[in-house]
Amino acid sequence: MNEHEEQQDQGGEDAQVSTGAPADAAGVPEAAIPELVIISGMSGAGRSTAAKCLEDLGWFVVDNLPPALIPTMVELGARSQGNVARIAVVVDVRGRRFFDNLRESLADLAAKHVTRRIVFLESSDEALVRRFESVRRPHPLQGDGRIVDGIDAERELLRELRGDADLVIDTSSLNVHELRAKMDAQFAGEEEPELRATVMSFGFKYGLPVDADLVADMRFLPNPHWVPELRPFTGLNEEVSAYVFNQPGAKEFLDRYAELLRLIAAGYRREGKRYVTIAIGCTGGKHRSVATSEKLAARLAAEGVETVVVHRDMGRE
Repeated sequence: MNEHEEQQDQGGEDAQVSTGAPADAAGVPEAAIPELVIISGMSGAGRSTAAKCLEDLGWFVVDNLPPALIPTMVELGARSQGNVARIAVVVDVRGRRFFDNLRESLADLAAKHVTRRIVFLESSDEALVRRFESVRRPHPLQGDGRIVDGIDAERELLRELRGDADLVIDTSSLNVHELRAKMDAQFAGEEEPELRATVMSFGFKYGLPVDADLVADMRFLPNPHWVPELRPFTGLNEEVSAYVFNQPGAKEFLDRYAELLRLIAAGYRREGKRYVTIAIGCTGGKHRSVATSEKLAARLAAEGVETVVVHRDMGRE
């Protein structure tokens, strides 16, 4: 994230309406209840960038709205006679009572059958410290301590909310444009699909993706790195892919894992979960995981799952 985005993400205390029109006073049928997205996550992880992206997509965005007012905001949107069909609310958690208010608001929305989704912006401690230091601002929860103390306190307060999130985005290695691309991939469609999947290749030596829902390990297959003529290429290369899937167990794994994902996807749909991140790992994230991610993504797309492929560590060597 750049300095401007970080300053936005650590913005002021007052609620600010970013876009939209005043609510109408007329009564509204239940069908007019707006769609709601709650954007939260770690300070410095890109909440403002995510909110700006939704604003550009035509959402009515409210920044730093007290959680207790979220049901009121939805009610006002419902009275707008369809003028405010999609609302995004940016919230942070700076105290225990604040979080309790958010939990109560979410329960209220559920009781009223309001469709809501939670987008959680995550980032590593190292990335967050670097961003706060770059703008020379303290973390809002650090008090008299260090930046890392504020990060630890916030991470603990947000633990339960992160667990309830429908979509977790790790921005540790993302710039502003890459974060916007992820948000666009999830929200730019005119019609909401039943399930959206991100298939991410990665290298275990660079660490597990913190936003992964499911993780598969391809290190049981021979590594093309040790084949001199294949080493310079990636899993996007046809010869590398052919080498990987000609190994014993490779095709069987793909078939059975795709079958397992069909079972899991059906459960996600029943539970109302619309996003899933499937991480496919190998040693360096260059050959086996890339080839497998491409094949798996093609399978999912053929079955009607809107799929995005991300190769997190390809090119890092």
